[in-house]
Amino acid sequence: MNDKTGANGIKQTLVEEGTTFVGKLTSKCPIVVMGNVEGEVTGPIIHVTRSGVVAGNVKVKELRSEGELAGSVEADVVHVAGKIRDRTVIRARTLEVSLTSNDKAMEVLFGECELAIGDEPNKAASIAAANPEVRKPEAAAAAAAEAPFVHPPEPAPADDANPRRKRGTLPQPA
Repeated sequence: MNDKTGANGIKQTLVEEGTTFVGKLTSKCPIVVMGNVEGEVTGPIIHVTRSGVVAGNVKVKELRSEGELAGSVEADVVHVAGKIRDRTVIRARTLEVSLTSNDKAMEVLFGECELAIGDEPNKAASIAAANPEVRKPEAAAAAAAEAPFVHPPEPAPADDANPRRKRGTLPQPA
């Protein structure tokens, strides 16, 4: 593992292919994983290449993975194109899944995992959105005063087709 300046002139932390890092990895510059990382990873961006594997707890602003992920991932933006192992949890504001191509078809392979995408739910806002607006008594009276008067429907005429009218269960028209 080392810090190098990438092709675009930005300093980055590299975990080279053939390297296994076990422990806590924290970086202020982007992390590129071509080897194996097991443990806790914190940084602004992590890029897991096709040969890379990250297993553990990842907390970053952005994650791009073409390799293999396992564990718990928390990020604002997640782009996955590789393999997600069973029991992996991904929490992100946005998730982009790119299909990889095998010989016959395009596919995405997720093991048994949990995906939580978008903002954290707000219970009070959800309840308010689901319930009709509760009016105060003075607002209800004002709304009733503005509402047009609706006449009740006219009673049905008495005829042989309406047995209830024949038995007198409904008031007869005057």
